Amino acid sequence: MLSSKASCNSHGQDSSYFHGWQVYEKNPFDEVENPTGIIQMGLAENQLSFDLVESWLRKNPNAVGMKNKDGESVLRDLALFQDYHGMPAFKNELAEYMEKIRGNKVKFDPNKLVLAAGATSANETLIFCLADPGEAILLPTPYYPGFDRDLRWRTGVKIVPIHCSSSNGFRISMFALEEAYERAQKLNLKVKGVLITNPSNPLGTTMTKDELQNLVTFAIDKNIHLISDEVFSGTVFDSPCFISIIEAALMDNKLKDNTDVLSRIHIVYSLSKDLGLPGFRVGMIYSNNQTVVAAATKMSSFGLVSSQTQFLLSCMLANKKFTSKYMKQNQKRLKKRKEMLVSGLKKSGINCLKSNAGLFCWVDMRNLLSSNTFEAETDLWKNMLCEVRLNISPGSSCHCSEPGWFRVCFANMNQSTLLVAMRRINDFAERSSFNYQQNMGGFNRRLPNNWVRKLSSADHREEQKRY
Repeated sequence: MLSSKASCNSHGQDSSYFHGWQVYEKNPFDEVENPTGIIQMGLAENQLSFDLVESWLRKNPNAVGMKNKDGESVLRDLALFQDYHGMPAFKNELAEYMEKIRGNKVKFDPNKLVLAAGATSANETLIFCLADPGEAILLPTPYYPGFDRDLRWRTGVKIVPIHCSSSNGFRISMFALEEAYERAQKLNLKVKGVLITNPSNPLGTTMTKDELQNLVTFAIDKNIHLISDEVFSGTVFDSPCFISIIEAALMDNKLKDNTDVLSRIHIVYSLSKDLGLPGFRVGMIYSNNQTVVAAATKMSSFGLVSSQTQFLLSCMLANKKFTSKYMKQNQKRLKKRKEMLVSGLKKSGINCLKSNAGLFCWVDMRNLLSSNTFEAETDLWKNMLCEVRLNISPGSSCHCSEPGWFRVCFANMNQSTLLVAMRRINDFAERSSFNYQQNMGGFNRRLPNNWVRKLSSADHREEQKRY
């Protein structure tokens, strides 16, 4: 009676990444009301600088009240029909803000910018523009679990993983790129592009100029597209500095005047992470390919950014003093909070991948596994969720090829909550060496419903089944 899309199970939500959220929502931590509840460390949300945004809003009531500089209401202009191309004033300010994040080393033309309802919508729209159902996109592992939903659920496009290894810090090697491309060919999949996240989600690392230029060269050689999801570009808090994919291409004298190459490079961005406004649903696509821009603009009518939001944020971004202060303070706070997490984990004998960006750390918990298997990783994840009462994301949900890695978020909570989380981890690490196996039987029996038992490295098994 329903469509195949409605009845299929390819959304990607049957993953430990999403299931952890379900358990958390039934027993959320609160310092006063529920101090033994589950602490949410699986949400890459930036609340560390929200006070700066709130302060600006209090000082600029006209923007909030939909009034212009003269105090006159613009409600009628905002409430009536708006062209889906977006408000020019907002697109101009957004382009300048993106330039500022990149140290003004790259110029963005507002006419090549397409607005979308968040990066989720932007990524899906771009995939619709670049590939047909049954064609493939290469994606380095580990990757953001939501990409299984965003890139392939409605588009029908296949994801072919580029398997990266801890031996080189999960960097994308040319060998891994070629191996993934050859694997796709053996599966009779036409590869249409490579998608990267820079800074990486979940690694929290930025890519070097050489890595980016190697990707551009690979895209040229294979005659495919290159998508750079740069939603965390404003969260870079330590060296090396952030280099955008377009900047890297323009730094190569052989490429900077090659319009064909530049027309196959596309950027996705949003204000969800850098400004901490995920609920505003502001994302965008930037492309030098006019056909892509035209098609994406038409598609954007299915996921518009409200005129009220565009007006408010155009006022905010136009305040250059505020944006400069916000960027500096936000990066300073992120660095301090990340160091707090890394230090706390280190005291518990747990190390993290060296990182310089993002709202999370890629945490090495291999020493806490009962065996070097994804089944053991799932057991550890269930223990962390149900005994330690921390919702963290196991590496298998990010399609990591090595068991024992976890993404742990640090910016969506206050400092006192993070300290509680650190104490819980430390207590668990001290106990785990002698009672891990004994505890597992009891905790498995206490898990809610039956779904979590079915998750015994379901993410990894699904990967093996597909490839």
